Amino acid sequence: MLGKTAGSLYWMARYLERSENNARLIDAGFRIALTRSNTAAAEWRSVLVTAGQDYAFKQTHQDYNSQRVVDFMLRDPDNPSSILSVVKQARDNARTARTYLTREVWEAVNTSWMTLGALLKRQVREDDLPDVLAAIRQQSALVRGAFSGTMLRNDGYNFARIGTFLERADNTARILDVKYYLLLPSVAHIGSSIDNVQWETILRSVSAHRAYHWLYGTEISALKIAEFLILYKQMPRSLAFCCEQMNDNLGLIRRTYDEETEAVRMGSAICRERLSRPIQSIFDGGLHEFITDFLRANAALAQQIERDYRFVE
Repeated sequence: MLGKTAGSLYWMARYLERSENNARLIDAGFRIALTRSNTAAAEWRSVLVTAGQDYAFKQTHQDYNSQRVVDFMLRDPDNPSSILSVVKQARDNARTARTYLTREVWEAVNTSWMTLGALLKRQVREDDLPDVLAAIRQQSALVRGAFSGTMLRNDGYNFARIGTFLERADNTARILDVKYYLLLPSVAHIGSSIDNVQWETILRSVSAHRAYHWLYGTEISALKIAEFLILYKQMPRSLAFCCEQMNDNLGLIRRTYDEETEAVRMGSAICRERLSRPIQSIFDGGLHEFITDFLRANAALAQQIERDYRFVE
């Protein structure tokens, strides 16, 4: 497969995953802002920081007004990371790789772009926000379903899957780091009801609230939630799950071409060296330090994949 085509499929998947992740972040911010109006500005700032959009937002806005934050993240044409912008970029990449996609996948991506373009044509009212965010997640699910149900398990499928799980791992790690360390008022609150609210918010941000309670019952524990989102391989948004999936797809590409690339070695090292430790060991060394190291390694892997498979000739 040509590197440019592989890169288009990889970035198509990353942008689609990013649109859904940002919708989840906005939904989590909206929910907590409704119940904790005294910390609403801090919550909206944390959403922007998690999404990597805080610096850009501050260039044109003076405060963290909920309507302005939501509009910036949903539909601002000057924000290249807004949901409308990244869905357009996903569609553009899908069009570049059109001949490698099934008709169902192309139509799902194109329909998603048109549907969201109509939904976000005007500023979204607060009353309508939950329905709009649900529609964004639904469109993402429709593309994912078409992709899973109709694509050949070939190079194109593997590169798209790698892009999906790289992006998802990055998002889960950022949520863990920013939500906990930005919003927690003081280390003195660790283990308190305030701390528990922050961890509940983390679970809701990755749609893992119910799954966590199925596994652990009603106990809210920072250690257990971190273990669930970092090391639990059956959780589809955990770091361990994402890393394992990336390695599986990198391995399939390696076997196809009988070539051991640096990206394959780096992906294996992330799982082996960072995600095989018990959670208490991670906490003892510092959760923030662990997440920072993981994000750096994940970003380096992404860059190495682009080099090894010649996405840019």
